[in-house]
Amino acid sequence: PQGRSKKKSRKHQRFMERRALLEQKGLLSPRRHPGSQGPVAEPEARSTLTKANGTTAPRCGKVAKPKRVISPSLSPSASPESIARHHSMLMSQGNGSSKGVQTSTPLLRPGKYVAIDCEMVGTGPQGRLSELARCSVVNYEGDVIYDKYVRPELPIVDYRTRWSGITKQHMKSAIPFKAAQAEILKILKDKIVVGHAIHNDFQALKYFHPKDRTRDTSQIPMLKQRAGLPGRASVSLKNLARHLLQKKIQVGCKGHSSVEDAQTAMELYRLVEVQWEMELARSLPPRPPSPITDPAADSSQYMDDQYWPTDLMASGL
Repeated sequence: PQGRSKKKSRKHQRFMERRALLEQKGLLSPRRHPGSQGPVAEPEARSTLTKANGTTAPRCGKVAKPKRVISPSLSPSASPESIARHHSMLMSQGNGSSKGVQTSTPLLRPGKYVAIDCEMVGTGPQGRLSELARCSVVNYEGDVIYDKYVRPELPIVDYRTRWSGITKQHMKSAIPFKAAQAEILKILKDKIVVGHAIHNDFQALKYFHPKDRTRDTSQIPMLKQRAGLPGRASVSLKNLARHLLQKKIQVGCKGHSSVEDAQTAMELYRLVEVQWEMELARSLPPRPPSPITDPAADSSQYMDDQYWPTDLMASGL
């Protein structure tokens, strides 16, 4: 019995030494004796352990199972109807004030939004036929994700350099129309596409994009209202940029920049994004709520093992 007592004492001593070392390093809170008024350990200190490689892992015995938080994001396959309704839901959570949700798309899926602008040259008899010669696509943040010169299928009669900025030199590095069309349509697939008088761009691409996934800044009355312009007037991108963004575009004699125009269209869209999407949501027919956005959705599935970290499940701590 005396030998066992000594062995237990040494084991206890080693345990206390390790505990003191962990407390010294701040990895373990000091013990509180009954009746003491010492500080309460931080939740992080109680709920994590430090592994040998310096990373932290949850303590299985201390971590409560997470409650489901309704995610503000939508799945990659979310339909335009779901996106519009989600805009409306976010706004209603903020009591209808745009201050609560200054721009809701980052909370949704900014990767689903792109803006496009194309420059055309003249082909056919007297150069009256417009064909694609350059196409630029930017993402929600305005970063360029595509910008290439395109060789039309017919010989160029009029480069329209004053407006298009296209010259004969640009055609040396241009790619065939069919190749460009395939690349661009791959980018636009399942996206919500922003542009100004965007039907002209789609016509140059010989493509039709779904109307409910199209956002044409030339057709938004609220932009014209903000700019103090007549609601039925045909307003150019240049004028909207000057009135609403205090930005000068399409200046000089070197022609337009399709990158600049696409970025400007996206900026204008983001300016009235929440209000515009709410208007679209109101115009959509009612349908049963999606389980992705329904706050009352059953959360029991998130308690399954597959939703827990592998290292947490495998840990024997």
